[in-house]
Amino acid sequence: MSATCQLTGAAPSFGKSVSHSHVRTSRRWNPNLQRKRYYVPSLGRTVTLRLSAKGIKTIDRIGIEAAIARILARGEKV
Repeated sequence: MSATCQLTGAAPSFGKSVSHSHVRTSRRWNPNLQRKRYYVPSLGRTVTLRLSAKGIKTIDRIGIEAAIARILARGEKV
């Protein structure tokens, strides 16, 4: 399973770590992903989503119904 938020689409960023001696090595910044369960009244069941912290805050703001509509609009399975 890829490290991607189902709502925002946040994926890992890539870059370089620079040491004290200025040696550069590759690294990646992963999104803060959490597994979260929500009850969706329109589906009549609970869904488990893999969300970033920003995605959880977005659901708190817009509601689970609108969030599910966005996920389905992106063509992702719920």
